[in-house]
Amino acid sequence: MTRTRVCSLSELAEDSAVRATIGDVAVCVARSEGEVFAVNDRCSHADVSLAEGDVEDGSVTCWLHGSAFDLRTGAPRSLPATQPVPTYAVSVEGDDVFVSLS
Repeated sequence: MTRTRVCSLSELAEDSAVRATIGDVAVCVARSEGEVFAVNDRCSHADVSLAEGDVEDGSVTCWLHGSAFDLRTGAPRSLPATQPVPTYAVSVEGDDVFVSLS
């Protein structure tokens, strides 16, 4: 399992997200409820960046139509999205945040 450093923990404020690219995969890295999560950056409903949406209570909400996704499971929490987004393994070492696509 290959890990890629995507950002510093210090640059990822609580209830915020950043976009990272690993190979050809866009990833939304979010910090919520004291944890760091990674999901695919493309909303399964509208194909827009989730990292540009709002993060709170363990979910990220798409800025375009308001679909919310659980950051732990990728499952949609609200319509109009009905399909989940992929989730990825995250590890934090010191101030470095790593994501594994495998």
